[in-house]
Amino acid sequence: MHAQFERYRAMVEAALPLALPKDGGWAEVITDAARYSLLAGGKRLRPCLVLAAAERVGTDLRDSPSALREALPAACAMEMIHTYSLIHDDLPAMDNDTLRRGRPTNHVVYGEAMAILAGDALLTHAFAHMARAAQANPEHALRHLRAIGRVAEAAGLTGMVAGQALDVLCEKQGADPARREEQLHFIHKNKTAAMIRGALLAGAEIGGASERELTALSRYGAALGLAFQVADDILDATSTTEEMGKTVGKDEKEGKLTYVALYGVDGARQRLDSLTEEAVREVQPVDADGFFSDLARDFAARKH
Repeated sequence: MHAQFERYRAMVEAALPLALPKDGGWAEVITDAARYSLLAGGKRLRPCLVLAAAERVGTDLRDSPSALREALPAACAMEMIHTYSLIHDDLPAMDNDTLRRGRPTNHVVYGEAMAILAGDALLTHAFAHMARAAQANPEHALRHLRAIGRVAEAAGLTGMVAGQALDVLCEKQGADPARREEQLHFIHKNKTAAMIRGALLAGAEIGGASERELTALSRYGAALGLAFQVADDILDATSTTEEMGKTVGKDEKEGKLTYVALYGVDGARQRLDSLTEEAVREVQPVDADGFFSDLARDFAARKH
């Protein structure tokens, strides 16, 4: 993985343990459940994209502790929201998975009720965390407010939740045979790509991006997010549980609507290549050092 990505990931890993309360008092179990999933590791793609975008439209975070302090809460918030979505996605009512990041899923350890509440807690705490950053930086409060709006749009009724809802409906009721491609695109434009795009735009807003920079990052995020999902679908069909740290092969067994189901492995790989090159092309106005292009190609070639 790109050295700069690892630099961002180190920043995120150091900040995440400090972003949640250490003691929940009488309800300490819910804090423990939230921390169990949030601190379980993972790629940290979304928070790293927040930092990368903020840095490329603003100030080098290594030279400006104040800029880093402003960007880190949004980065942590994106990981909290992503983690909440994984906790809920793993529930018996959704995908009914028992393994995530190489460990038992949250509901296996804490029970379904606590897993639901842990997800709820992470989602709401994410916005509290971002709001505190806005209050701490009144001179940039409008930037933070715009970033909060970007994240909320990406996570909610017009983003991730909408994609997840159609995914569940297609799984339970079956996809419309005449509109499978359209439905698949809607699911992952919202379920996966919206949060990746939202992370980039949140970071860009905090960094004070121009409209030109916001447009480039928005288009890049949309293509990168879809490419990321296509790669996931390919890995689910071709990788092992040990390599992925989560259950693989369930999509095919359950007849789930995926890029591999629709196009086959070879067709999905062609689509992955096309989306990756689209992402590289769109991000050029804010990619002087090639970081975003390298990242897109690295994630297209990933093995887990």
